[in-house]
Amino acid sequence: MPTPSAHPAVLPAREEKAAAVRRMFSSIAPRYDLLNHLLSANVDRVWRRRAVDRLGWERAPAGTYLDNCAGTLDLAVELARRDGFRGRVVGSDFTFAMLERGTPKLEKLSIEPACADALTLPFGDAAFDGATVGFGVRNLADLDAGLREMARVLKPRARLVILEFTTPSWQPFRALYLGYFLRVLPLVGRMISRHNTAYTYLPESVRQFPEPAELAEKMRRAGFAGVGWKTLSGGIAALHWGAKS
Repeated sequence: MPTPSAHPAVLPAREEKAAAVRRMFSSIAPRYDLLNHLLSANVDRVWRRRAVDRLGWERAPAGTYLDNCAGTLDLAVELARRDGFRGRVVGSDFTFAMLERGTPKLEKLSIEPACADALTLPFGDAAFDGATVGFGVRNLADLDAGLREMARVLKPRARLVILEFTTPSWQPFRALYLGYFLRVLPLVGRMISRHNTAYTYLPESVRQFPEPAELAEKMRRAGFAGVGWKTLSGGIAALHWGAKS
């Protein structure tokens, strides 16, 4: 398989990114959950639990929470199912097909899907008691604008938790992981999703996304305080958190 540098067109230009990402996720929505669990060996479920653990929803168990870039709503479901949670989760994503695939999971759960663009959320200022984003900020056409928009809709001192892929830094795990991530994952993803580029886009987008320390700094500039981060599973993913100033 050619190296990522041989495929510069896999990542769309910034001005075309929103439309390209929406088309891509609309196409892979029917097999999105299957591939998430298969390609991560179900570790993605553990990561989502860790993200909700960091949210601090216990401070306002009857509050209203945003799951931004919600996809098929797995992270929203993880929060809504927590013992003692009495609030409401708004699962917002700009790809209707992804939300539609997630709706069968919502029976008896206080989750409201909303089809909306993360850069122009249709919610008032200080509307939410907390927010999560699972594997979504990497797909934003303007990351800084997206972070500022999430700060806008959060109440003062409400927490944002971001779960995102990153790249391991220590050897030999880094070499082994990149071999899987750049070669095996795109091949399996293409076979199962039947989409030619979606699972080549994934490693490309991760490699070009800011490293955890840089993302933390962007969160501070967007209006978050007490920003912290930690890597998960040897550096395959990272949790970021911060509170609205």
